[in-house]
Amino acid sequence: QVQLVESGGGLVQAGGSLRLSCAASGSISEINIMGWYRQAPGKQRELVAQIGTGGISNYADSVKGRFTISRDNAKSTVYLQMNNLKPEDTAVYYCNTKQLAKGQWNPYWGQGTQVTVSS
Repeated sequence: QVQLVESGGGLVQAGGSLRLSCAASGSISEINIMGWYRQAPGKQRELVAQIGTGGISNYADSVKGRFTISRDNAKSTVYLQMNNLKPEDTAVYYCNTKQLAKGQWNPYWGQGTQVTVSS
């Protein structure tokens, strides 16, 4: 089992910045992927960004150039720096990790943190 504890989020005006953090604990695999998804009201949950143990990352087109994902492997923590926020970024942001164990990827989710961007 892996536990995820998120922090950050809140209310910010358009054009502002926020930083999300997510710390993982428990049975953490040597090879894993950590990332962030978001879900706006009435919409499906979507991938925002994710990063592998080796540092390779990918982003949703809608956040490229504005959001930066990073990780500290020693702390098992992933960060999402969100700049130039837009009202359409308003959503609940969920931390996610996929842990590779015995040839199988096992997903875990955080509780979610609200990000609200006012216009």
